Amino acid sequence: MDANVRTILIPSMLDIENLAVNYRRSLALDSVSFQLQPGELVGLIGPNGAGKSTLIKAILGLVRYQGRVLYQGAPLRWQRQKVAYVPQRSQIDWDYPATAGTVALMSQTVAAGWLHRPTRQHRDRVRAALQRVGIDHLRHRPIGQLSGGQQQRVFLARALAQDADLFLLDEPFTGIDKATEAIMLEVFQALTAQGKTLLISCHEWGEALHRYDRLLLLNGRLLANDRPQAVMTMENIRQAYGESFRSAQDLPAAAPWAS
Repeated sequence: MDANVRTILIPSMLDIENLAVNYRRSLALDSVSFQLQPGELVGLIGPNGAGKSTLIKAILGLVRYQGRVLYQGAPLRWQRQKVAYVPQRSQIDWDYPATAGTVALMSQTVAAGWLHRPTRQHRDRVRAALQRVGIDHLRHRPIGQLSGGQQQRVFLARALAQDADLFLLDEPFTGIDKATEAIMLEVFQALTAQGKTLLISCHEWGEALHRYDRLLLLNGRLLANDRPQAVMTMENIRQAYGESFRSAQDLPAAAPWAS
């Protein structure tokens, strides 16, 4: 190779290598491998019980797994602060006595230190995140008194204030209003434009899947990993959801390209 020619290798944001998870001797995930690149918006789809939430929790180290989870080439567990997590709303105790602002401020715990109070800079960062998702005026309201969409915005603000590079979101579009959906999509577009990477577990169908750069189709193992049009074929759908799906019309919302 010419000495004057340099090849610049951009590392993957996330590498999953042969990841497997067992629950009580039952194999929940089997040999799952894929990569996420900087600036990608990737949808994680599959039927209920397919292991989507388990995969996200394994990446975060919240469940035991076999295999490797690498962030920019190094074990992710060494760089956990680089990853922001938005859990399913159903996993949250909404009766917990905390305000929206307090929940968002939890993102600054690592930066401030467990034994230190957040600084003015930390609080300003959180205020900016709450303003970005349009709920700063609700920061003093108990989290349990907010609507589903407002609650989801609080957790998105918490993730934004963390200033992470990799975002893992578990069904963020479930139970929200159209205004919240529009705000979230705008934020996601801005994040990917900044080179951030987003992996979003979802139950969407049809045209909504076009918003993703790539889809990962999961059902215990990774069945497909490609552009939405290439993933959402009837062959893949039947493999993931069973032979009961005989045509695109059997889907909850027909995928127009499925054939």
